[in-house]
Amino acid sequence: MAEKSLMGILMEDNSSTSASLLASLRFAVLPIVKVFTMCFMGFLMASKYINILPPNGRKLLNGLVFSLLLPCLIFSELGRAITLQKILQWWFIPVNVVLGSISGSIIGLVVASIIRPPYPYFKFTIIHIGIGNIGNIPLVLLAAICRDASNPFGDTCSQAGIAYISFGQWVGAIILYTYVFQMLAPPPGETFDSIHEPKLLPTKAYEDESSPEKAPLLTPADPERETVITAKVPTLKDRWNYLVDKFKLKQIFQPPIVASILAIGIGVVPFLKNLVLTDDAPLFFFTDSCLILGEAMIPCILLALGGNLVDGPGVGFKRLGLKTTIAIIFARLILVPPAGLGIVTLADKLNLFPKDDKMFKFVLLIQHSMPTSVLSGAVSNLRGCGKESATILFWVHIFAVFSMAGWMILFLRILF
Repeated sequence: MAEKSLMGILMEDNSSTSASLLASLRFAVLPIVKVFTMCFMGFLMASKYINILPPNGRKLLNGLVFSLLLPCLIFSELGRAITLQKILQWWFIPVNVVLGSISGSIIGLVVASIIRPPYPYFKFTIIHIGIGNIGNIPLVLLAAICRDASNPFGDTCSQAGIAYISFGQWVGAIILYTYVFQMLAPPPGETFDSIHEPKLLPTKAYEDESSPEKAPLLTPADPERETVITAKVPTLKDRWNYLVDKFKLKQIFQPPIVASILAIGIGVVPFLKNLVLTDDAPLFFFTDSCLILGEAMIPCILLALGGNLVDGPGVGFKRLGLKTTIAIIFARLILVPPAGLGIVTLADKLNLFPKDDKMFKFVLLIQHSMPTSVLSGAVSNLRGCGKESATILFWVHIFAVFSMAGWMILFLRILF
């Protein structure tokens, strides 16, 4: 070959340390630069000078990505890659997501105990440190990495990476709409907005309770004339609706999660896989359509993310304060990744995942080095602290451009 591949540079024994470091730097930084460039384009499109992506437009674009483009990408890539044997090999991916949430929350608890964020943002601080973006941003980064023909992960870089990331998303959704949903609950009897509203002194009205105006309109019913109301026996539909509301099943079974379940269910059954997912399948036209739509997910989500940054940190920064904001960003981007590196390294020593699969290990590592989950912002909106969450997401994604590049360089040096 006229041009030496990056894999050759990274693996060549006789290459100098500086050349290898330069190759790692190029390989880690270029995907971040691509992501930043597309986000900046979204920022320009949403700015007041162009205004092609106003708030309503970004909301529609986010809905399109979440409801159609991302599920199509997950279904087509995960379904084509998954088998029953691979499920048994990949079991540590969802476990890694759970361990990452636990370790991140412990770090968040320690940081929150030290800095003592303003009331009532103690649990808010823990969550925004502990819950990282395990889906969208890793998918974007891997797509940018795999576009380089000299990537060290081989020809199956894109399909394998997307399959690994998608396989852990369903666990992340359950964590978000159970643990995170409960942790972000406002104080009893209050809302996050009402806490910051000026308190008015109660006024006491002195009125004669014996006046005609205070007489009750309805008198208590005669006990002898009361009718006996029998309790309605709940039907099966009533019980199901109760379970759906109690366990937030509608929130858990979001389109990406349904796509993951369908991909796994069809992919592990050879007959169904040969019917839908393989290249010569009778229904492959459906999978191919999903592949085409899935390719649009990366640019659309980056344009929307860049457009969201145009609004700035907003009022949430005043409520959280500078100290809490800096602590969350520092802990999420600097303190959490080393804990994740320790988890993955220990699991590797215990032979808990496939040997010689560097993409597998790389995905596990980058899941711990991502910024705060964008979906935690959606849960925050449901709980009434969306403005504060928007502030964290704004700053953490800006500084993540630099931190992710540094951690990716380290991870590549460890793997190769």
